[in-house]
Amino acid sequence: MRKAAFARRKVAFDRQVPGAAGRLSEVLAGYRGVPLAGYMPIRTEIDPLPAMAEAAAYGDVGVPVIMAEAAPLRFSRWEPECAMKDGPFGAQIPAVEAFFEPKILIVPLVAFDAHGGRLGYGGGFYDRTLEGLRARGGALAIGFAFDAQEAEDLPLEPTDQPLDMIVTECRVLTFSR
Repeated sequence: MRKAAFARRKVAFDRQVPGAAGRLSEVLAGYRGVPLAGYMPIRTEIDPLPAMAEAAAYGDVGVPVIMAEAAPLRFSRWEPECAMKDGPFGAQIPAVEAFFEPKILIVPLVAFDAHGGRLGYGGGFYDRTLEGLRARGGALAIGFAFDAQEAEDLPLEPTDQPLDMIVTECRVLTFSR
């Protein structure tokens, strides 16, 4: 399932047009000032950085930092053009760590379904993180992906945390929980 999803994502990545984060910017405009975390795109992930840069003008924006295997993520403050360093798995993290707890997470993914299910990379980092944030009062989980990453019959497990919303370059899907 992941192999086929990665192949669809690569095709979408290679075909993308400028402005793919436009819909994400529109969604985030409704949450100005709410602390949020995005991600530094790797490989063929859709790029949230333009939307994150816009949001940074209004409040805290961070990126995930992997602290240890099988541990929840932590989020360090990020600003456009801040100094970065190499982090685990090839993602960049801020050179100066300033951790905070976001209320909105822009979540990368390999595939999604029409019900808010998410297939990630298999490490469970976002599932553990969302479970903890939700237990402490909540967090809005926004999956960000290319439309072509939609799939049916994802192999979801009981520990998989559902997404509240999925934003693609073409549309916004919202799920009530």
